Amino acid sequence: MVTESMIRRINELAKKSKTPEGLTEAEKLEQAELRGIYIKAWKESLTSQLDNTYILDEKGNKRKVQKKKKQ
Repeated sequence: MVTESMIRRINELAKKSKTPEGLTEAEKLEQAELRGIYIKAWKESLTSQLDNTYILDEKGNKRKVQKKKKQ
């Protein structure tokens, strides 16, 4: 779960990375870890939302959204 403090820290590191001094190696690792956690939580949230999404066809039939098959 992503907390407000994690989001604040991600934003702090992003702002610092744009300054002339940049990020230290430890901060770069922290930034990568926090971004990974954030992206994973975002994907899980989207997947959960799509699992509860239905499509109505032209005949009014309701069907569940399916994942695309990989080729």
